[in-house]
Amino acid sequence: MSRRTFIKAVGGTAVGFALYTYLPGGGIQAMAEIPGGTLSPADVPKYRTALLIPPVMPRAGTLTSPGGKPVDYYEISMRQISQQILPGPLPATVVWGYGAVKAASSRGLLIHHAPSLTIEASVNRPVRVKWINDLVDAAGNFLPHLLPVDPTLHWANPPGGVADRDSRPDFTGQPTPGRYTGPVPTVTHVHGAVGVADDSDGYAEAWYLPAAADVGDFAKTGTWYDFFAGKAKSSYGVTWGPGFATFQYPNLNRASTIWYHDHTLGMTRLNVYAGPAGFFILRGGPAGDKTVLDSRTGTVAVLPGPAPIEGDKFPPNKTYYEIPIAIQDRAFNTDGSLFYPDTRRFFDELVDPYIPDGPFSPIWNPEFFGNMIMANGNTWPFQTVEKRRYRFRFLNGCQSRFLILDFSQIPGVEVWAIGNEGGFLAAPVNLTATNNNQLLMALAERADLIVDFTNVPAGTYMLGNVGPDEPYGGGLPGVDFEPADPDSTGQILQFRVVPTVAPDPTTPPRFLRLPSITPLPTATVTRQLALIEEADVGLTEAEEEVEGPVEALLGIVQSGFTVKKLWMDDVTENPALGATEIWEIYNTTADAHPMHIHEVAFEVVNRQDILSDDDTGAVQIAPGSVPLPPESWETGVKDTVTALPGQVTRLRLRFSTPGQFVWHCHIVEHEDNEMMRPYRIGPPQPGQPA
Repeated sequence: MSRRTFIKAVGGTAVGFALYTYLPGGGIQAMAEIPGGTLSPADVPKYRTALLIPPVMPRAGTLTSPGGKPVDYYEISMRQISQQILPGPLPATVVWGYGAVKAASSRGLLIHHAPSLTIEASVNRPVRVKWINDLVDAAGNFLPHLLPVDPTLHWANPPGGVADRDSRPDFTGQPTPGRYTGPVPTVTHVHGAVGVADDSDGYAEAWYLPAAADVGDFAKTGTWYDFFAGKAKSSYGVTWGPGFATFQYPNLNRASTIWYHDHTLGMTRLNVYAGPAGFFILRGGPAGDKTVLDSRTGTVAVLPGPAPIEGDKFPPNKTYYEIPIAIQDRAFNTDGSLFYPDTRRFFDELVDPYIPDGPFSPIWNPEFFGNMIMANGNTWPFQTVEKRRYRFRFLNGCQSRFLILDFSQIPGVEVWAIGNEGGFLAAPVNLTATNNNQLLMALAERADLIVDFTNVPAGTYMLGNVGPDEPYGGGLPGVDFEPADPDSTGQILQFRVVPTVAPDPTTPPRFLRLPSITPLPTATVTRQLALIEEADVGLTEAEEEVEGPVEALLGIVQSGFTVKKLWMDDVTENPALGATEIWEIYNTTADAHPMHIHEVAFEVVNRQDILSDDDTGAVQIAPGSVPLPPESWETGVKDTVTALPGQVTRLRLRFSTPGQFVWHCHIVEHEDNEMMRPYRIGPPQPGQPA
């Protein structure tokens, strides 16, 4: 049974890249359980480990810019470590984590962890980071990747040398290649940073290998590394060198929850799955906490706090009421090691025709859904909370999984959304009253929530997830899709509710008057862009027995037809410096895609139904359809948006910093196989790579 036959058999075309498998007696069925490693979720005890509250990353010092402005300076490396992710006595897990290698204060925590320590920053106060690739062993030799790297993608390709780095290698006339086992390239992206120059954005072709003793003939840096090194020296007076790059962030955002992670070409899914990521929280400025007012008095409101600060003891000796929580899905083997598929067979039993004999990459999987949930680096932890209000900054850091946070199993709880990726919303949103205590979170989205436990009876309760264990296509749990497995991925963490130790001084969310949001100017250009699924490419009639998704693509809409574009193609999105544009993203695939645009914070304008023809590529607005306004929790500004299937999602963006950036799907398996495109603000820069 071919994939097309399977889709017809289940009565629709909305399966997209869904997981399915061949039956022993023939035919195909959707997978009822989430596959993973050799360790079953049923064998992992839940709620044995206290939730880790990430400490604050220590500064290496404070510098003074040529104009006299203070700059917070950090030296942060990525290292391989062993970490107790599963509860004891289960084995520890080898992961990668960021951590400071230098601290100005004797109280600075030199800890490498996954997720990593939080960078606390102030609006309009620059941060400079020396990012060090320290993936070497004790002898100074490179460490190979923990996970299977597919060398048939368009990827960093260090073994190609300078001539063929950042390319899709040609294996014509050779056997299907195995996994890459050489030194690991890395480059860090601060996701959501606004106004950052392209030399510091973590461009996917600006990677660098560790300064290992045995690198040999591998390309040591990406195509754009030297060009950006020259810009950084000219702009900040810094010199890059073997195994590191120094980036600077002006922190022009509104006060907000942003985060940092690896962004290497064709390897983001693997590098991030290995562990390195952390929160980057911006405070202050004209839209910071002190600008939130209590509508009853007109005075400054009291938000739940404190949060961790630099110099706090670890483990902490005080109680935090503002807590960042990164939610990620993972799978493990019985020895505690991370599991990630090493063959395309994992996804759909596809065994042929692999590159170079056919279009399918032998290791890359179109999506991956871990069968266990981690919160702040531990599987199913617990958090003790008092009967009062807390502020939780949530991040969906999963691979391909849309989350629907579900507080409905906590009696008496009240949940308010006050912020998203771009800072405070236009007004608080009572999710309890309007959304059944649930919140959809796409990959890489953040949610700033106030959760009120005041009226919750003392006891233990579970924060659930009713998002699907498969690609998300919109709709409601239990109606349009089966919710996550209630015994595993349907659980996130446990709240242990206890009496308060003191009166709650915080302002009830219904009385919060959030800072005003300045709308972007009127757009002068509208761009029509496309999300496209590539399947059935070059297959013979016999090969259609194993047809499946080859890659996901971005493109443009031209004269009513989608035009596919690859990473290697010329830039087609080239806004003028200072321009405001409308981007219309036509999703012609069967799945929702979380779209992230580097460098800018944008407004969600609306969504509208479309009609598309997979055979011809024709696409149009559905006759009689009307634009739908953004969801209440999408007001204000964002850096990631859900583009639902069968719709056009319209955004308003202003482009204020010149340079070369990217936009992409944040399902990282898609991003790594062509669902990412470069875009340029302003004219080409003299001397930039072709």
